[in-house]
Amino acid sequence: MFERFTKDARAVVLGAVGHAERLDAETVEEQHLLLALLDREASRASFALTSLGLGGRRESVRAALAEARRRGGLSRADTDALSGLGIDVSAIVSRVEEAHGEGALETARGNAKDDGNDSGRGKGWWAGFVGQRRPFARGAKDVLTESLRVALAQQDRHIGDEHLLLALAARPGVPSEVLADHGVTYVALRRVLYGGGEAKAG
Repeated sequence: MFERFTKDARAVVLGAVGHAERLDAETVEEQHLLLALLDREASRASFALTSLGLGGRRESVRAALAEARRRGGLSRADTDALSGLGIDVSAIVSRVEEAHGEGALETARGNAKDDGNDSGRGKGWWAGFVGQRRPFARGAKDVLTESLRVALAQQDRHIGDEHLLLALAARPGVPSEVLADHGVTYVALRRVLYGGGEAKAG
């Protein structure tokens, strides 16, 4: 399927691998895809993010993703659910960092293995992207697969970086939560990219 990805989409996937390597993560996660999308310029995804006011606030998104990594990758919804059970995630993070150093949970999360559903670990169409420098975690694989569904739903022949962005925004989790906190939702992205009263990406 990777042959259907545009140059921009391939650059995002390779950029995500680079972010995973720089963050010393064992697997490529959804957040790495979002970080790579934030790096893009002069692409459809970049246009959409700028149109929705994210142009000058990309560092704020990066900081929010870093804070989520510090919490072990838990979204606000996860921490709220745990809080409802009487578990104070902030207190746990503080205690773990006192004992093991700042970012201890980030390291533990970053070195988590895939869920094992791919017994061949290096196999799959995504392996053709990166020569398996870093395997893709289940969530990142799901985003890549969802981007194909998004492209097909729009009757687009190729998968662009805008389809990756839409797939990230549509899935529950830290990336979509951080985007929504910055005014970038799936609905708003569709409106900007495919019309409905807003400027349309060209």
